[in-house]
Amino acid sequence: MGEMIITEIQESDRTWLREFWIKHWGSPKMVYSLGVRHCDQLPGFAAWDGQEVIGLVTYDVHDDQVEIVSLDSLREGAGIGSSLLAKVEERAAQLGCKRLWLITTNDNLHALRFYQKRGYFMTKVYPNAVEKARQIKPEIPLLGNDGIPIRDELELEKLVRSKGAS
Repeated sequence: MGEMIITEIQESDRTWLREFWIKHWGSPKMVYSLGVRHCDQLPGFAAWDGQEVIGLVTYDVHDDQVEIVSLDSLREGAGIGSSLLAKVEERAAQLGCKRLWLITTNDNLHALRFYQKRGYFMTKVYPNAVEKARQIKPEIPLLGNDGIPIRDELELEKLVRSKGAS
């Protein structure tokens, strides 16, 4: 891999973002129990290796909180996800936000490991929440990673360290 460059998503990126989402997720719509998010319309950062997108994170700001809506790394173990997450955490601190949070599903053990290693804590469990999402997007599979039934949503959070905090 060459040198990874991270850029902020611009309005001019919306076309390739939509294509990225369709290629990797089947749709730019993220459906979960809280509703539908159009990931190709959210702010975020992209990781590049030359002209190739190798990672993407999208987020949304709600008052003094930042929700991480999506995080994709196309090359596992290369620090792409960690670098993108650090950019969102940096942005949250710049905006004066107090909390970062995200939702993932019970089968996504990789994400649970990833976020907990980076200081995120599980704060809420939404039992059977994926059933609500399936009412909107029936193509959400019944089984996920490692054959685990996809049923619950888990909320993780990390408090934002203000500038100058040690």
